[in-house]
Amino acid sequence: MLTAGVDIGSTTSKAVLLRKGEVIGRALVVNGNLPAESAREVFEKCCMESGIKPEDIDAVATTGYGRRLAKFGDMVVTEIKACGLGANFTDCPDGRIFTIIDVGGQDTKVIALNDDGDVEDFAMNDKCAAGTGRFLEMLAHKLELSYDDFVSAAGNSTTMIQMNSTCAVFAESEVVSLLAKGVSKEDIAAAAHHAIAARVSSMIRRVGQKEVFCFTGGGARNRALAMAVEEALNKKVYIPENPQTIVALGAAIAAKDRITSGKSSAI
Repeated sequence: MLTAGVDIGSTTSKAVLLRKGEVIGRALVVNGNLPAESAREVFEKCCMESGIKPEDIDAVATTGYGRRLAKFGDMVVTEIKACGLGANFTDCPDGRIFTIIDVGGQDTKVIALNDDGDVEDFAMNDKCAAGTGRFLEMLAHKLELSYDDFVSAAGNSTTMIQMNSTCAVFAESEVVSLLAKGVSKEDIAAAAHHAIAARVSSMIRRVGQKEVFCFTGGGARNRALAMAVEEALNKKVYIPENPQTIVALGAAIAAKDRITSGKSSAI
């Protein structure tokens, strides 16, 4: 059996191919103006790089913001469900995953799983850019740093300061104020990362703080953010090898499970 999962996110689209319980292909593209075209692009890229013909795939499941825009999909699955399935599929050395932290470009999710690996509860921040990857990109731009340099700067901070603004717009003004006071870019960058970590920690308390913690999404590739989250939780956080494609992987698993069950509706 060969299935595909396509995650059409707010800033990037990802695809994963799954055959007989093994991932045989992954791909990622930055979204253009039309998410449906980006979805098609990443799907075809994944197939081409894996040497797979699209017509040989038994089922394609789509997920993410644009999950209903991809007309080539056979079924849709929610991001929450897909994220849980993808995280459960990973070979976590610390044991069963019970709490997932997913930081994307424009939202942050915390998902609690039960003993069977099913979604038990979740919290989501999607009303404001604060607490997302976009928030960090905005502040990096305000500091006139590339995103990579912004992350590196956070790791070189020597003084812990607090960023008080919980709104992305006000945070930009606060950055200007801090710079005027002579606060270093390194300390401001670190404060921004710790502000997101504090918000994540608050979301985790709402759904139940239960180990093992797993960090997925593009935010998991930000080492400064991962360290800030671990510090806020005072716990170790597991990061899968390919954190950005976990949701797409979960969609591919959902497609496989749906074929196995003989059903064919949205989940």
